Amino acid sequence: MKAVRFEGYGPVGVLNVADVPQPVPGPAQVLVRVKAAGINPGEAKIREGVGASRWPATFPSGEGSDLAGIVEQAGPDVTRVAVGAEVIGWVDTRSSHAQYAVVEASHLTPKPAAVPWEVAGALPVAGFTAWAAVRAVALSAGDTLVVSGAAGGVGSVTVQLARRAGATVIGLASEQNHGWLSAHGVVPVVYGDGAVGRIRKIAPKADAFIDTYGGDYVELALGELGVPPDRVDTIVRFDAVEKYGVKSEGNAVGASAAVLAELASLIAAGELEVPIAGTYPLTQVREAYARLASGHVRGKIVLLPE
Repeated sequence: MKAVRFEGYGPVGVLNVADVPQPVPGPAQVLVRVKAAGINPGEAKIREGVGASRWPATFPSGEGSDLAGIVEQAGPDVTRVAVGAEVIGWVDTRSSHAQYAVVEASHLTPKPAAVPWEVAGALPVAGFTAWAAVRAVALSAGDTLVVSGAAGGVGSVTVQLARRAGATVIGLASEQNHGWLSAHGVVPVVYGDGAVGRIRKIAPKADAFIDTYGGDYVELALGELGVPPDRVDTIVRFDAVEKYGVKSEGNAVGASAAVLAELASLIAAGELEVPIAGTYPLTQVREAYARLASGHVRGKIVLLPE
């Protein structure tokens, strides 16, 4: 089968599509024929070596967490997932960017027929992270939440879940994404110099802040907007947890089949959107990550292995 591999840390040029043996599912595992697999900024950081101290790689390394596909084979003791089932899931083995992947049966949920493959394959990491971040800041109806990177892969889901919680949501994003944000009930604000003033014109007080971008947004939330540390969640600035007492709840906290099923059902009902910025065949994995690195991506980029 074909699978993405890289032999050492580096830019997108280290990524290759290699012929590798098809994996065999063990106890409580299934083999999934991957129809779609999202790409994520964290995977780029791992490949670049930026996150080596936190997420070291063993070479040759595979890649990818998100997937949606069809169950091809079930290992011993698997009863909850049938061969032929259409599923959404995730792996913790950096192996979903491939034609086939072995997945823990407990990491899968049925794919609703109304959810397109590319959307299903884009959902897990972004969905888990957004779900956990919104829960972390304990939103109540009437709260005002500010979200950085509001139109990105995680941000675009975050703002919608926050609106469902009854919050007024201010989304920091480039102007090209303001129309999409407005259409989803979010008040768009241009990021960059003067952002605090623009936020205060809309709401004199911010109750919570979710940082999906990094940079100095944690300091902006605490020092300039006066948000309490326990109502700031960052999925990028891990150093800020110890330094300021903010939260950093994301993918690891949200990852469960139950959360995945909940989010997929919202998509099927037309109550949640995962914007797709583009799809690429597996052979164009380098181009896919180059597009992600170019910035201002609305939503998710997805690999289609078939």
